[in-house]
Amino acid sequence: MDVDHKSHDHKSDGRGANPLVALSKHGQSPWLDFIQRSFTENGSLKKLVDEDGLRGVTSNPAIFEKAMGAGTEYDPQMKELLAHETLSAGELYEKLAITDIQATAKVMHPVFVETKGLDGYVSLEVSPYLAFDTVGTTEEARRLWKAVHRENLMIKIPGTKEGIPAFETVTSEGISVNVTLLFSLDAYKNVLEAYIKGLEARHAKGQDISKIASVASFFVSRIDGKIDAEIDKRVAAGDKDADALKALRGKVAIANAKIAYQHYLDVTKSARWQKLAAAGANPQRLLWASTGTKDKAYSDVLYVDSLIGADTVNTIPPATFDAFRDHGKVSDSLTHDVAGATHVMAEQKRLGLNLDAVTETLVTEGCASFCDAFDKLLGAVANKQRTFLGDKLIAQEAHLPGEFAAAVKAEVENWRKHGKLRKLWARDPSVWTGGEEAKWLKWLDIVDERLAHVDELEAFAKEVRAKGFTDVLLLGMGGSSLGPEVIAETFGGHEGFPTLHVLDSTDPQQVVTYEKSVDLKKTLFIVSSKSGGTLEPNILKAYFFAAAEKALGHAPGSHFVAVTDPGSHMEAVARKDGFWKIFYGEKEIGGRFSVLSNFGLVPAAASGLNVRHFLHSALHGVREAAASVPPEENDALKLGVILGVGATTFGRDKVTIVASPAIYDLGAWLEQLIAESTGKRGKGLIPIDDETLGAASVYGKDRVFAYLRLKDAPCPHQEKAIKALRDAGEPVVTLDLADKIQVAQAFFHWEFATAVAGSVLGIDPFDQPDVEASKVETKKLTNAFNETGALPPETPFAKDGPFAFYADGTNAKALGTGDVVAILKAHFGRVKAGDYVGVLAYVERDTATREWIQKVRLGLRDALKVATAAEFGPRFLHSTGQAYKGGPDTGVFLQITADDVADLGVPGEKYTFGVVKAAQARGDFDVLSERHRRALRVHVSGSLDVGLKLLAEAIAKAV
Repeated sequence: MDVDHKSHDHKSDGRGANPLVALSKHGQSPWLDFIQRSFTENGSLKKLVDEDGLRGVTSNPAIFEKAMGAGTEYDPQMKELLAHETLSAGELYEKLAITDIQATAKVMHPVFVETKGLDGYVSLEVSPYLAFDTVGTTEEARRLWKAVHRENLMIKIPGTKEGIPAFETVTSEGISVNVTLLFSLDAYKNVLEAYIKGLEARHAKGQDISKIASVASFFVSRIDGKIDAEIDKRVAAGDKDADALKALRGKVAIANAKIAYQHYLDVTKSARWQKLAAAGANPQRLLWASTGTKDKAYSDVLYVDSLIGADTVNTIPPATFDAFRDHGKVSDSLTHDVAGATHVMAEQKRLGLNLDAVTETLVTEGCASFCDAFDKLLGAVANKQRTFLGDKLIAQEAHLPGEFAAAVKAEVENWRKHGKLRKLWARDPSVWTGGEEAKWLKWLDIVDERLAHVDELEAFAKEVRAKGFTDVLLLGMGGSSLGPEVIAETFGGHEGFPTLHVLDSTDPQQVVTYEKSVDLKKTLFIVSSKSGGTLEPNILKAYFFAAAEKALGHAPGSHFVAVTDPGSHMEAVARKDGFWKIFYGEKEIGGRFSVLSNFGLVPAAASGLNVRHFLHSALHGVREAAASVPPEENDALKLGVILGVGATTFGRDKVTIVASPAIYDLGAWLEQLIAESTGKRGKGLIPIDDETLGAASVYGKDRVFAYLRLKDAPCPHQEKAIKALRDAGEPVVTLDLADKIQVAQAFFHWEFATAVAGSVLGIDPFDQPDVEASKVETKKLTNAFNETGALPPETPFAKDGPFAFYADGTNAKALGTGDVVAILKAHFGRVKAGDYVGVLAYVERDTATREWIQKVRLGLRDALKVATAAEFGPRFLHSTGQAYKGGPDTGVFLQITADDVADLGVPGEKYTFGVVKAAQARGDFDVLSERHRRALRVHVSGSLDVGLKLLAEAIAKAV
């Protein structure tokens, strides 16, 4: 395309007028298949209108990809938009494209006026991803028509069987349409019929049809490309009809177009059409598309010279536009030798060239080609967007061994090719198991939803501050507690606001510790329970409601807030007891995906965190994972693919989470998200949190390392250890957070990655079938206590000093009846490469016990060269417990229980906190045994400190 304002005067030596201008005398309008901002802004487009008789402009994803993907002309608008809005790549592209379309429409508008709405159009395509979606195409056509808001706009809709009804509908609504990707006569007939029906429907309602225009884009050169290739193949093979085949080279596409034009002429002569014409209807002109010559053996203007006729359009690519200006030949070629065209069509059929099959293939390929181009376009936009936003976004980098990297790349391409990312956002359960997954996807929208109502949270925060609370004590378990705990541990206190504490244990010592750490008279209690029927939050509420009433000397409802799903048991309790406020969760969000809902935001607001700022950061994570961000540029999707492929293809099903000290608690939240989402039906990822990194030699080949690094506060030991792991060829994914507030992004990033990993694993990541099993066993035991005043008796299979050992028959037989070291030696002797060891301690989680369990787990790791999980019960039951019972049978478990120094009663119940904890431990162990896990329980009597010290020594000797 001549874009430097050289003269377009044709044949300056006087050989004739400009052929492009001459087309109008034959009733044809030349349109340009090209759009670019600089081309419009520098006057080049207007020059074509003035000098070449240009009458319209078309665009498509491939054209925009070339325009936006290279150079810097779109950068200023990108930066301006991103400075004020949080956009997905698709939203950003659309704003850029609409700006171009509007500017082009302005240049072309004088033509529109001059031709009384026949020409002067610019076309904008609906998303190619919607080619086989009638409803989606209809909705997007309406939306784009409204957004561009220009009378000389045409919306491009593909002529697929799904696109045609959408075209008919929007035509009846007064929208001008360019129907694209037409290759066959039958498809064109259907499109023309849909146009007429759309006009008739509108006319029947008494609405104006004179302002509607449409073109039917009939593709040309691509047909010859396919047919000629088949001809050449058969001729080379010595086909008996070689001469007849060769005679058809370069002729089928033009013949096909001429026959389509004859149909157009017949229809416009009909009484049916004449009735519409009398009402002011514009004909739907045939537009010849794909008119650049692909075969160099043909004239470079073949598909312009040969298709000139009245009431037609030729949308010409830039090079062909220049070529036709230079040496095009103008005549009424479209109606020349129609009999010859009919003969060509008969011959292709006789010779078995199968034009019908070719055109079907071309529609499929055309849609795929536009999708590929759109992927490249959106990928280019996403890439630039990430560059401009810089530290506002989490940065992800993966170091993977060669075969691993190749497998991940292949799976990412599989997601792109089959549109699985868009299906995920469309809530299509086929992304997973085709089950009930769609019921649990409200977390995809919750950030936008909560931002729309953030004023409510900010008002609550002001009220909390005004009431002078010194502490907030959240009472919850699992998804209701782990997210708030991250917020409490990461962001700490905020001046003028109460300190947030999170209690998620039934251990009586731990309950007392938290009770003593707050001023009951100045504490706001948040009872957080999604279903409202979970045992732990209910008994914690009962205990602290009574304790607060005693401290205050009156009903303490004004100090209590509930966060629960609408209609839950907890809502009823809160209303009965006069709670100050009730905040609702979303029934369509599972607990472990709920941190960006009220379950995380209410305690965050109460503690003084700027929830608006927090949600805006999370929104970046949502937009970065959007359906419009192609998989190759979609880091959250790629993380999920890495985790899924690592487990399914390479046996790397242990996800070791390493987090900078300032954001360390993310690991505990991630444990639940990953384990409870993926560990089921014998499959899954086993998260390993809070494990001090060792030398590469202590790890097997079953790990993927996820390093969450706070860029301004990295840990030197972690940095050194991670580098060593990379150098050793271990797979490491690093996520860099520029600021703590990006923990909000990390929440969504990992939620999305986990959903993707579940798809790769072939499971439903939103159910938790094995968590319920432990609850059932626990309930049996507490019911038994209520009935008899005691838990059912149990007999150890061995004793040694302060230790009593319990196991089911199979495990007991395998472990023998020796001393503590012998039993532990037999137990850990069953650990094989690729296994993991779970140390499950039902004791108070405090500094001393956390240090103890870390020392034990690292000793086991280094001695056995396997992953180790260090967990406290009953907390982990609502977290990793799902994977231990339902995931792969690779766990070797040591459960630790102990005598309680003191116990606490549960108001209104016969059982105590100590009884509940014991029942939970036994219920957990019973399910592990039922699932044939390698499990051993050791009960410590007497002093816990002494008992744990002796147990650690025995474990060290055993391994």
